[in-house]
Amino acid sequence: MSNTNSNENNCNQCHEPLAWKAGLYHCVSCNQDYKKISFCPDCNAELEKLQACGATNYFCNTCHSLKSKSRVSHQFKSCTS
Repeated sequence: MSNTNSNENNCNQCHEPLAWKAGLYHCVSCNQDYKKISFCPDCNAELEKLQACGATNYFCNTCHSLKSKSRVSHQFKSCTS
């Protein structure tokens, strides 16, 4: 898994940009699919992604609070592992 706070979505293996395909991130070079997982900056629990009216927010069910997307960390998990 790759951990990132940036807006770049790159392959864990070859570091090429990932494409959005059928609800997953896809690396054309490696032919690998990834799921983007977000984590709480305070307790490191997996976050729930909330989308409404064009805005994306993150909610931590452990802390019971909304989290700023600028503080959230993301990992790309291979769908075949």
